[in-house]
Amino acid sequence: MADDGASAPQSQTLDRGLRILEHLATLAAPQPVAEVAAAVGLHRSIAYRLLRTLEDHQLVERDGAGHYRLGLGMAALARGVRTDLQAAALPRLDALAAELGMTAFLVVRAGDEAVTVASVEPHDTAAHVSYRPGTRHPVGRGGPGLALLMPEPPTPADRPELQEARRVGWAGSHGEVVAGLRSVAAPVLGPDGGARAAVAVVYVDESADTDRIGRSVVEAAARVTAALR
Repeated sequence: MADDGASAPQSQTLDRGLRILEHLATLAAPQPVAEVAAAVGLHRSIAYRLLRTLEDHQLVERDGAGHYRLGLGMAALARGVRTDLQAAALPRLDALAAELGMTAFLVVRAGDEAVTVASVEPHDTAAHVSYRPGTRHPVGRGGPGLALLMPEPPTPADRPELQEARRVGWAGSHGEVVAGLRSVAAPVLGPDGGARAAVAVVYVDESADTDRIGRSVVEAAARVTAALR
């Protein structure tokens, strides 16, 4: 009988490399090798070899201090994910980033996680938050995760934040994914009324007009929804 590969042993090396990428995607700043190794439960020398291999493929990169973060190769991989959705979203993300002076990004659901597949940074700001494709966090946490759940039927177990998001039409959060960062998000709806994705922005300014941001994000999400029809 032909072997379809379902019973093939897992690649430990590949698994370790993917866990490193997933870990780096959760960080707001580059991290030294020792901390990466500790976070994923590997010996420093093993983590270093894996990081160097990932660096050779531009999936991670080092800053001037030798600390690691996700590399530009991740963005190239992300461009192949749900290309129709990204094509519809990118012009709206660009306009949203320019309007608000904040990084705008597109998030999709993958199982129990919210995964960033595209992001656009503003061009004319003195400082802004960088939020890279490949970043992931549990769905239901953070503005984008809540936005992905907004179209689902309400249940008694829903968080108060999700209930409020359904009431106002957009979801917001502060420090749920990355400490100190704020996000506002709204769902992109599919033909069945479910969330196909979420449009979001991320920022740190506590004095920002959240209602204005919410209205702008809702409008951008609606434009992406319309472009997909």
